[in-house]
Amino acid sequence: MANRDMERGGKRNRGANNNNYFYDESSGETHWTSWLIPAIVVANLAVFVAVMFVNDCPKKITGANKECVAKFLRRFSFQPLKENPLFGPSSSTLEKMGALEWRKVVHEHQGWRLLTCMWLHAGIIHLLTNMLSLIFIGIRLEQQFGFIRVGVIYLVSGLGGSILSSLFLQESISVGASGALFGLLGAMLSELLTNWTIYANKAAALITLLFIIAINLALGMLPRVDNFAHIGGFLTGFCLGFVLLVRPQYGWEASRTNTARNKRKYSMYQYVLFIVAAVVLVVGLTVGLVMLFKGENGNKHCKWCHYLSCFPTSKWTC
Repeated sequence: MANRDMERGGKRNRGANNNNYFYDESSGETHWTSWLIPAIVVANLAVFVAVMFVNDCPKKITGANKECVAKFLRRFSFQPLKENPLFGPSSSTLEKMGALEWRKVVHEHQGWRLLTCMWLHAGIIHLLTNMLSLIFIGIRLEQQFGFIRVGVIYLVSGLGGSILSSLFLQESISVGASGALFGLLGAMLSELLTNWTIYANKAAALITLLFIIAINLALGMLPRVDNFAHIGGFLTGFCLGFVLLVRPQYGWEASRTNTARNKRKYSMYQYVLFIVAAVVLVVGLTVGLVMLFKGENGNKHCKWCHYLSCFPTSKWTC
């Protein structure tokens, strides 16, 4: 999950083991070995270690009532829990290392923060939650579609989440891979819809996926969680799924009996979804970037949108 103060959440034969329960595996399609997702996980872990090295809590924390957590880690120890309950670095360290901060992006022309923020995490809890989710979601997609397409979805979705977050949350910093993770979820949904006929348990797959998405978006409405990064990443990934994860439809049934393999074609609705999604994606990212670098505040154009990131109740305020 994403926090607007600190967080943001070779080939082998297809007959080999596959953890996608809903997909019809009898087609003989290529099954890729996943290496990119594990590499992204390792990279995120390495970045977190580097951030904690730079943070150096014992050197910067002073005062009798302020003590670093897990002091035996020395310079890798965590900030006091009152400052960071997620067991991680200070906000100033995250900002120094590339966290998303609207003023620096717009007024200091540091657009690179739109991408660097997705490699930073607010704490060890934030990091582990996101990485476990990435393994669960990303490995299945990479096995079916390869590292190039999954890598593009991951990075572009992270960018989309950063853009929407910057447009609506301009008074705090944001870090985390949640926008990219929600992009993978969005791509899974659009992949299911555009390749509908090749799924063995269509209704079960759709209900399960929608339930997972709904729960995660609902959790994003809690305080201190940057749900705009979630929404922006999800919408970006949803469009990219129609563009990058489309499979041939015609001849699919015949291919299961080893006949008419050369007659596979894309159906008309797949072409329509491809074109519409590509146009919406390009226009959306372009408009978002233009508005961002012009210094626009999304809340002025949408008075109720702030409720999407935090819904006030009697139990908490936003």
